[in-house]
Amino acid sequence: MWLRRAFYRWLMPAAVVLPLWLLIGWGIFNAGGWAFLWVLFIAIPSVFIGQLALTLLVRARASVRETRMVSWWDVLGFGVWHALTIAVGCYPQAWFPLLLTGAIAVALALFWLMLRQLWDEARGAGGGIRVTIPTVGAPQPEAETERPRRTPADGEVFVIREKPASEH
Repeated sequence: MWLRRAFYRWLMPAAVVLPLWLLIGWGIFNAGGWAFLWVLFIAIPSVFIGQLALTLLVRARASVRETRMVSWWDVLGFGVWHALTIAVGCYPQAWFPLLLTGAIAVALALFWLMLRQLWDEARGAGGGIRVTIPTVGAPQPEAETERPRRTPADGEVFVIREKPASEH
C-alpha cells in the first residue's frame, strides 16, 4: 500500500525529474553533440508532455482521487517506463536503440492502459448513455392546457417613488 501511495506522489515530480535526468545524464556520460540536440529538442519535451498527460489520466480516475493511490498496473507500467527512461539517460552505446525503442513502446502501452482503466472505471460508475423507449399501450403523459407563457418581463413590477424632501 505504501508503494502505491509513493507512486501517486512521485508522478508529478517525475514530469520534471525524468527530463532533467536525460540532460544531466548527457553531461555525465559524455554522449556527444548530436545526442545533445536530440535530448534538447525531442527527448525532454516528449518525456515531459508524456509524463504530464499520463499523470493527468491517472488522476482523472475517481478511485485514485479518493484513495490517493495508483493501481498495481500503474505501478508496474510507470516503474518499467521510468526505469527505461533512466537507462536511456545513461546513453549506453550498444543498448541505446533497444532501450529507446522499449521506452517508447512502454509509454504508448501505458497511455492505452490509462485510457482503459479510466474507461472501465467510468463505465462501472453508471455514467453511460441511457435510452428510454416508450412501449405500446403505455399511458401517455397528459397534454398541458394551452396557457400563455409568462416571461420575466410580464411579471409584476413594483415602482416605488421617493417623496422629495420638502424644505421648510
